[in-house]
Order: sequence, then C-alpha cells, then structure tokens
Amino acid sequence: MTKLLSVVNVSKTFTVNGHKVQALDRVSFDVEQGECLAIVGESGSGKSTIANIILGIYAATSGGLIFKGSELPARRMKEHRRAIQLVQQNPLSSLNPRRSIGASIRLALDVHDIGDKAGRARRIEELLEEVGLSADYRTRSPASLSGGQRQRVAIARALACQSELVVLDEPTSALDVLVQARVLKLLKDLKDSRGLTYVFITHDLSVVRNIATRVAVFERGKLVEHGETAAIFSNPQHAYTRRLIGAVPVVSREEAALRDSIMENGNA
Repeated sequence: MTKLLSVVNVSKTFTVNGHKVQALDRVSFDVEQGECLAIVGESGSGKSTIANIILGIYAATSGGLIFKGSELPARRMKEHRRAIQLVQQNPLSSLNPRRSIGASIRLALDVHDIGDKAGRARRIEELLEEVGLSADYRTRSPASLSGGQRQRVAIARALACQSELVVLDEPTSALDVLVQARVLKLLKDLKDSRGLTYVFITHDLSVVRNIATRVAVFERGKLVEHGETAAIFSNPQHAYTRRLIGAVPVVSREEAALRDSIMENGNA
C-alpha cells in the first residue's frame, strides 16, 4: 500500500500555568492510502493532540508530518486544508445554526472555488443523497435534524471539497448504538466507494472493531501499541491495551445482533 501520511517523531509540549506538559512524546506512525487507522486511548492520552497536529490546528514542538511524499508545513496551504478535512464529535456545535443545511455544505464549495453556481447547487443535492438524505434537507436548519442526520450532514460537508484524508474525532460517541451503527456503515461504504482514508479518533474500542483497518493505542502521550485490528483484539501485547479492551461496554444481545446486521447488510 501507498503511504498517504507519515507522522515522524512528533512531540508536543504545552505550557499550563507556567508548567510544561508533555502531550506527545516522539510519536511515529504511517497512514496508508485507503485504510482506516483508529487512534484510541483514554482522556489525556494524546489522541486529540495528534489529530489537531494532523489538521494543522497545533504545530508540533518537534518532529514533522509527510503528506503524499512532501512535508506538511505548520501553516497549511489552501490545498492542504482541502485535502485534509475534519468531522467533529458534536455536529450541532460544528454547524452554524443560522445557516441552512445547503448553505453549510455550499460554504466548503465556495471557499475552495469548486464548480460554478449551478454546479454547486447540484453538488449539494448529490452530496446529501450520497450520505442518505434527500435533496429536501438542503433548506432545513441543523436544529430540525436528529443527531444522526446532523452527523450525515457533517460528513457530506467534509466530502464536499473532494478530501483525501478525513479525521473523524469521536464521530459516533453522541449517538445511540443503532444510529451509531448506521453512521459507521455509511462511513465504511463511503471509504470503499471513494477510496477515502480515515484517521478515526475514539475512546470506544467497540466502535473500532467495526471500521478500523489498524489500531494505534496511545497512553500518556506515547504510542504504546499498534497493529492490525484483528491482532490487537485477539492478542494485545501491552497491559494498557488489555485494560482498554476489558472495558469495552457490553450492549444487549438484541442490540448487538441488530448492530452487526446493519454493518454487514445495511438492511435495518
């Protein structure tokens, strides 16, 4: 496989109340084209910090990033912002309540100068349909949608500018187990159909199991274990990974069966 992104010996230090806090300590990993790499860990593990460095929100204290064979500068060019997009945890707070759904998606097309006026209108409808919403949703407000519908809009917006790498920051943590499964199924289908690459940030290993190709486990700013998803779950090597897997929440047998059916068939 082709390396899309390489994180090379990245460290990040913050100063809090006059004290230095090491958020990341010499972290290195690759993200292959077309895969979903899950970054997991508890609060304070550094997973959100590395996501923000990938997005260009934070600059690394040391180390660097390579994207498509070239160094990613701390100050991102427009082409980098277009190629690397974010889907946030809470779509209600990430969508402007004063903008219609269509206007929120159109903003990405306007900023990156994609298509003409008529073409952008058609593209909004196509994107909505691609994420399982009818074209009528373009006139609705974020407040009128359910949590799952808002997250579908957020995904459509991230895909509007033909992104190559999507950073998903806890994208299903605010959803119930069945809506979560439907959104995961959508993400998986979009990845396969578009050849997308995901960096999936989460604390929930039950989500990881259904979508990730590989898993990177973070503890206190260090990458303590990484590997193929099946190997991580069947034979975790690090004590911290074993503890995370042991803490995976158990849902009812009926919910688990329906969730698996959604992921496999998309019928529910």
